[in-house]
Amino acid sequence: MFSDPQSVTIEAVAVSLPRIRTEGQSSFYADETESVKLSISHQKSNRRIRSMVRLDKRAIVVDPLTSENDYENLAVYMVIDRPEVGFSSEDVQSLVLAHQDWLDSTAAGKLYGQQS
Repeated sequence: MFSDPQSVTIEAVAVSLPRIRTEGQSSFYADETESVKLSISHQKSNRRIRSMVRLDKRAIVVDPLTSENDYENLAVYMVIDRPEVGFSSEDVQSLVLAHQDWLDSTAAGKLYGQQS
């Protein structure tokens, strides 16, 4: 189990996320206003294991058409989908690091611009 609390840094600000709930193979963390949430879960099916980490940020945004404020949510998540056997922890770690290295600010900007 991951330690409690977890911490993420958004725009150079560390955000403490205490665990708010655990259900089976899933844990949920959130700041006191629940504007930042972290979910960690694992599912097993058909001899595969899917591990997901999801980070959500809720903010008040202005609708440019109506000028009304409303809550919106932004989410970033990663899923590690692997067979029960055949790949080591080091294999998973090296692929995760390669993914993180590729997904730098330039790539994130291109994704935002809907490039493929």
